[in-house]
Amino acid sequence: MVPRAKYRTRQREILLAYLETVPGVHITAGDVCAYFRQQGVPIGQSTVYRQLESLVDEGVINKYIVDSSSPACFEYVGAESHEDAEVCFHCKCEKCGKLIHLHCEELDGIQAHLLAEHQFRLNPLRTVFYGLCEDCCREMQSSGTGASL
Repeated sequence: MVPRAKYRTRQREILLAYLETVPGVHITAGDVCAYFRQQGVPIGQSTVYRQLESLVDEGVINKYIVDSSSPACFEYVGAESHEDAEVCFHCKCEKCGKLIHLHCEELDGIQAHLLAEHQFRLNPLRTVFYGLCEDCCREMQSSGTGASL
């Protein structure tokens, strides 16, 4: 099946222009809609969702589904850099919901171990570690509830 040609609509172009200004940042479709609303740009929510999914299919952005209670996050990686993009894991704070990119060479060893010893190929784009972020740990320490880094 031959992929359909992508229409170069005005909405698609302004969405791409915005995404290019936030490379490596996790954003939700809601964030995108809010940005355009603040800018006074008329673009419908369904158009944003449709265009984001199309850009995922094209490899221009990555989509992260962290869990069923959080909206999907998108990250602009660009069409040319997608194949060579650095893969990272993610951490999600269970208190504030912050999603953090985790670039750590130690995890390469875990990934290699799982493949060699357990014949299991880990998908880093869908791997999320849950816990507390630095800010929430600090807040809990200062309030005396005990979490420490």
